[in-house]
Amino acid sequence: MSFGYGAANAKPQISQNDLGMGDENYGIKSPMIAGLGATRQKLAFSHPLEGSEKMYTKNKERMEMVMLRNAQGLHAPMRLAMEIKATEKVGRLPFLPSSMAMRDSLLGKDLEIGFEDILNPPEFREQMGQPHAVVEKSLGIL
Repeated sequence: MSFGYGAANAKPQISQNDLGMGDENYGIKSPMIAGLGATRQKLAFSHPLEGSEKMYTKNKERMEMVMLRNAQGLHAPMRLAMEIKATEKVGRLPFLPSSMAMRDSLLGKDLEIGFEDILNPPEFREQMGQPHAVVEKSLGIL
């Protein structure tokens, strides 16, 4: 029962033309308003192999699960998937990045040296913030 009243939250009545997102941009959101990532989402891949490379690890894990199922039965990939899901739920404080060492050992990635091992060490990441502010933001206090 609404009694004929409008919504409690006021919403601005601004058209896309007022924001500079009209026909002159060919339907692509302005990167100054929506950010650089928003313009790339609707465009196709720039190279045919880009889509394949983005899905490489996911496809490889899926293929390994199918081979494991064919070799050992249905229980083996189900158990491995359950263990992987349990390792992803290991709790840490929000300002401490996780190394995912247990997940990597289950998937066999601890035996490989990849691109992210050399060019993405934790000491060079720009993730660290003030611990109290990060925890308050994750709890919804801030």
